[in-house]
Amino acid sequence: MKDIREILKERILVLDGAMGTMLQRYKFTEADFRGERFKDWPHPLQGNNDLLSLTQPEAIAEVHRKYLEAGADLIETNTFSGTTIAMADYHMEDLVYELNYESAKIAKKVAAEFTEKEPEKPRFVVGSIGPTNKTASMSPDVNDPGFRAISFEELRVAYKQQVEALLDGGSDILMVETIFDTLNAKAALFAIEEVKEERNIDPPIMVSGTITDASGRTLSGQTAEAFLISISHIPVFSVGFNCALGANQLVPHLEVLASKTGHAVSAHPNAGLPNAFGEYDETPEQMAAQIKEYVEKGLVNIVGGCCGTTPEHITAIAQLVEKYDPRTVSTAQ
Repeated sequence: MKDIREILKERILVLDGAMGTMLQRYKFTEADFRGERFKDWPHPLQGNNDLLSLTQPEAIAEVHRKYLEAGADLIETNTFSGTTIAMADYHMEDLVYELNYESAKIAKKVAAEFTEKEPEKPRFVVGSIGPTNKTASMSPDVNDPGFRAISFEELRVAYKQQVEALLDGGSDILMVETIFDTLNAKAALFAIEEVKEERNIDPPIMVSGTITDASGRTLSGQTAEAFLISISHIPVFSVGFNCALGANQLVPHLEVLASKTGHAVSAHPNAGLPNAFGEYDETPEQMAAQIKEYVEKGLVNIVGGCCGTTPEHITAIAQLVEKYDPRTVSTAQ
């Protein structure tokens, strides 16, 4: 299969859209989340989307298939909360390896089907590594600013387990995404570097932060440039932003990245900002019209969608970007 670093020089790559948005369409009940295997689990499981890779694997495969049919080159594994830290909410820490392994396996099988049909357009699996629900840089207790709910070491151990399972299941790429606390991301990147060294492998690593509000900073207070500098000691394949904002609000932050890094730049924004009901109203056409600015200005190499995006959004994005040349990359790791 052609190396993704080579393909990146030829065209803009398309990442898939939201997994959660698609899974909501199935209207899975508590019983669906449990399946036969977990029917007697003593804790509520509804909302644990990662678990659906074990209890509803066909639905997960179908979502991947729809995004690949829409034109995605890269599909993300259903593992956004796949650490012992996040799974503690459901008392499922012991299932973490299996959840990541099976999720990667499902994605790999579907990607391979498409690659076989269109060998000139190989499809790649991105192991999704989310931020966890605890932050290493800030206290969750306003009355105790020095308190930390998690340590760097605990994060490193948890991320390492996730990384090993994602690779064992067949992930081609790893993406540390939706980074709101760069210290959490550094623990993930440290764990990845450990696994790379132990296994003597060099998978491409994508890093994607999230700008949380109009101030243009991550939750832990970094500007786009500060975020870039603080992860620049790690050999990454791409750096970018996802989630939190709609496509047009991301433009100034992508301009900073594009002007300051030789790496590939990625973006997978939300379908606009959520409305009063927490839903996303931006149509595929509206979103593609905003993303047009990215490609006209030569800001991105990889583009897709986050919350609220569907295969229709990805189709619109894929049709748009094929008309444009990719941004020049000088340090494709």
